Amino acid sequence: MPDTSYSPRLRTGVLLSGSGTAGAYQAGALRAILEAGIKIDVIAAHGAGVLTALAASVDGGARIWDAAGPWTDPRLRRAYRWRAALRWAFGGLLGAIVLLLSPLVVLAGAALAYALGELAALVSLTGLSADLIGLYRRGVETLFDPPILPTILPRLLVLALLTVVAVLAIAAVRAARSERSRRRVVGAFWWRLVASPLDAAEPSATAVETLWRLVRGASSEPRPALAEVGRRYVDVLADNFGQPGFHEVLVAVHDLDARQDLVGAVLAAPARGEFEVRRPGGPPREGETVDFTGPLRETVVGFLMGALRPPIIAPPAVIEFPPSSHWRGERHRLCDRPELATRLVDEMAAIGVEQVIVISPAPPPATPHTLRPNPINLRARTGELIRAIETAVLNDTASLCARRFASTFVVRPDHNPIGPFDFDGVYDELSDRQRTVSELIQQGHADAFHHLIEPIVSATEPVGDMA
Repeated sequence: MPDTSYSPRLRTGVLLSGSGTAGAYQAGALRAILEAGIKIDVIAAHGAGVLTALAASVDGGARIWDAAGPWTDPRLRRAYRWRAALRWAFGGLLGAIVLLLSPLVVLAGAALAYALGELAALVSLTGLSADLIGLYRRGVETLFDPPILPTILPRLLVLALLTVVAVLAIAAVRAARSERSRRRVVGAFWWRLVASPLDAAEPSATAVETLWRLVRGASSEPRPALAEVGRRYVDVLADNFGQPGFHEVLVAVHDLDARQDLVGAVLAAPARGEFEVRRPGGPPREGETVDFTGPLRETVVGFLMGALRPPIIAPPAVIEFPPSSHWRGERHRLCDRPELATRLVDEMAAIGVEQVIVISPAPPPATPHTLRPNPINLRARTGELIRAIETAVLNDTASLCARRFASTFVVRPDHNPIGPFDFDGVYDELSDRQRTVSELIQQGHADAFHHLIEPIVSATEPVGDMA
């Protein structure tokens, strides 16, 4: 962490970086920052932090870090699990394998029955030996005369295989319809399943529901269309700039079709103009920025859902731009990108941020003799890869911030065994116990006090003078 001092007089930004369970850690850290009275002007985020940033910017942080908040919602235990079609297909294949191996079970039973019979004969239990062998003989006669196994087994096997084929075919058709695209598809149809094996319905559904509850206020009206949720959110935030608890916000996703990052923002008037100005030597800003206060405010929820989609393993979120926009009504696919943190650093610097607080659940790089077990399942291996990338990105982001801002503060855990997809908790070998997402929120809160508030902010001036 750079040896700098905090100043409440500087324009301050908070950068939330990380995927999946990172949102829980960031929520806890943000709670500590707000409780300490640290002035926040801008909250920037990508990945899971987008939900926390959007909520905290409309004075909804308490709902995010609450014990009954979205990051501890039991529904998140189903987040990023295998897609339903693949689970059904795997079950069908497993059933077919069991049916194929059933004759071997009969042979194994024969060997066991005769072994027990011989053992009984050795201990002079001749009657028991004869009973065991006779029981097995009658069982085999029942299975083969009438021919139960020869008749029913092949039919069950064919039924299991037909079920697998039907499930995959229906899932491929549904995947094609959900993409809502008329573009030509390259590749075999089954790649619609294999290419994105994890389901991203959660945490997307929980995130959208949380955002709607924040902007609907005391009303009990049902959630409207996603576009209306986005419009309501922008209206609430833009109408309350300058009020306590309301902050400017920057969120970033990666546009697979445009092959570039997209940055959306709800900013006050001075920063809004700087946000749209073309950077020296950079591409035109129309294709890579979205001012949510304009006609594209309905895309806020699309950005939120795209930020919660890890690349490759989960299907991207699809948004449709208005015909009057730069993209002329096109449908684009959005996902997260771990390196988006560095992009947000440039955006924050361009709108006048002078000091920044970076929050990430990625622990420091490993040292000798700290190797962990090597995971073999897809979710765990992907989570390990993402967390490793996040660690490297955080180091690069801190170095970049040190060059771009007057002061930089980093809040990160010294140890975090919970991976991006471990919403149901994980066993921590170092502490020999189960760690939960609720504890991750508490850890973020404690780390913010340990790494930021106590050694830096409190040493600068009294907490009561920070607001």
